[in-house]
Amino acid sequence: MADLWELDATAIASMVRQRDITAREVTESALARLAAVNPRVNAVVQEFPDEALATADRVDAAIANGQDPGPMAGVPVTIKVNIDMAGHANTNGLRLQKDQIAASNSPVADNFLRAGAIIIGRTNTPAFSMRWFTDNQLHGRTLNPHDPSITPGGSSGGASAAVASGIGAVGHGNDIGGSVRYPAYACGIHGLRPSFGRVAAFNASGSERSLGAQIMSVQGPLARSIGDVRLALAAMAGPDIRDPWWVPAPLEGPAYPKRAALCIRPDGLETVPEVEAALREAAARLTDAGWTVREFDALPPLRDLVPLQLALWFSSDGIENMRALVNREGDPGAMATLQNVLGKNLDAMDLPTYSSVLTRRATYLRQWMAFFEEWPAVLIPNSAHLPMPQDFDIQSEATGAITAEIQMTQLALPVLGLPGLSVAMDKVGQVPNGVQIIGSRFREDILLAAGDDIASRGAPVLPVTPV
Repeated sequence: MADLWELDATAIASMVRQRDITAREVTESALARLAAVNPRVNAVVQEFPDEALATADRVDAAIANGQDPGPMAGVPVTIKVNIDMAGHANTNGLRLQKDQIAASNSPVADNFLRAGAIIIGRTNTPAFSMRWFTDNQLHGRTLNPHDPSITPGGSSGGASAAVASGIGAVGHGNDIGGSVRYPAYACGIHGLRPSFGRVAAFNASGSERSLGAQIMSVQGPLARSIGDVRLALAAMAGPDIRDPWWVPAPLEGPAYPKRAALCIRPDGLETVPEVEAALREAAARLTDAGWTVREFDALPPLRDLVPLQLALWFSSDGIENMRALVNREGDPGAMATLQNVLGKNLDAMDLPTYSSVLTRRATYLRQWMAFFEEWPAVLIPNSAHLPMPQDFDIQSEATGAITAEIQMTQLALPVLGLPGLSVAMDKVGQVPNGVQIIGSRFREDILLAAGDDIASRGAPVLPVTPV
């Protein structure tokens, strides 16, 4: 029999609810795995085993008393260090915030706990959660458990490395520019960026976020099975009045035609052969599952959305203020990211310019919504390249420009508030590979159905023991 830490969330919750195992036993196994492998990857940067065990005991007590422990009963999960958890620092990877102790939980943490999940630790993020790599001067560098020479992704690189190496069955991440989808891709697991408004979020420890960040940033799950992504999404999507953007949308929408669009090179993206092969294999699996798949040379615009994303993310907060804060922190990765990866696209905006960004956003969203009526699932690259070597983005101005280009599909999606699912495919040697499926607002059910049809026709994603 597999060790308890190897089981997926769906199996754990079922076994705990049926009293085949206890939440404490699962938590002890998860904490042992954390202790064994975390020193090799530095995925979890805040540990609190006594707190986790106490939560597990409360789940077991609820079951013993005949109470419903929740749909994620006993499932070990990790939470990223850029959202609030009472009694712990919301560092966001910053020395400037090392003492920013939260007095209350974010809605994400509360919804996990209400579902019966056990939070076993908090995972690393780059400084300001601003790179597709995970390194900072406070917590250090996170390594990819498949190959330490490549990025684990970012900004939820700690979450992806943890889940991939068996530290918890589910990891929490957030995505404003690919920070769930790319880490899942880089670590060979699955990750969902939900629709804007699906999952409630709020950090009382910090200031209110700008409008751009509010309408683009979402919270989502990473896991080793599509079923676990579905389970975690249902738990995370619970109501919370602290988020005025939360929408009580059903998790299952109306019937839809099983039609998927495939685009290898959206807007001229120079997709490498290995990624193209994964996309074509995913399309073949969908066809085998009864989907009608058609290849398109062009889709509604994606590339045109990138400058809008950068404007809403940075310029609405005041880019000069952001640069001053980055310089004050002094993190080399964040400084180089602003200079070499994003810098040429960042300018201060006046009110008419900002208004025009939001106006254009509506035009593009309308085009995409119309396309999804005919083609409910769209298969595109996560990245034009396989996961990048560590620090590729900040090696030079040239590599910074390459990074921004190959990540075009990551940056484009958040502008429209649309969901995206990263699905793991067969590795290329030791390097993970995968595909991305995007769809219409609040139709995560379509993405998960397509993702399950793809993933179930390949090898299961199993935990990796880091070298």
